[in-house]
Order: sequence, then structure tokens, then C-alpha cells
Amino acid sequence: MSDSSSNFSFPHRTPVFTAIIVLLSFAAFAWLATKIYKPHAFTVDKIEGVKTPADRKVILAEHRSKEQADSASYGWVDQKAGIVRLPINRAMELTVQDHAKK
Repeated sequence: MSDSSSNFSFPHRTPVFTAIIVLLSFAAFAWLATKIYKPHAFTVDKIEGVKTPADRKVILAEHRSKEQADSASYGWVDQKAGIVRLPINRAMELTVQDHAKK
């Protein structure tokens, strides 16, 4: 009798080679898909009047420091109408005194 296992021998390299080709194909497809569908970063020319986030941050810091200085100092809001700006602590003291009289 002949050896039956020798008649049905299967080359062992073929499944490994096929698996490698399939994995490389999937990797190539994934790379191509990301190249096509992923948005590309681009630079925008600065347009006059449009502020960048860094510009807005600087303007906000300047505005906050001016408000802080104004809230801690005396000054005229409208001199003709007799409206003045008081420090917040002094305004609270005057308000408490006014309510204590009532």
C-alpha cells in the first residue's frame, strides 16, 4: 500500500504567504483611505480685522487689567452729570452706611 499522507501533502508556505499579502493589502488600503479622507492642515493668510486666538488673548488680558485698575480707583464717569467711579470697597461702605440710616 502506498502512504496516503504523501498524496495529500499541502505546502505550508502558501497560507502564510497569502496571509501576509492580505494583511499588506489591508494596510495599504487603510493608508490610502487616511491620505484621501483625512483633512489636511492649511495656513490661512491673516485678514485685516480678523483676530487670531493669540491676539484675542492679549486683548482680553489688557481689558481685564484695565477693568481691575478702574474698579480700584476713583474717577469721573460723566463730570457734567456728576457721576463718579468709586473703588468697590468704598462703594460697599457707603451703601452699608446709607442702609444703616434708614
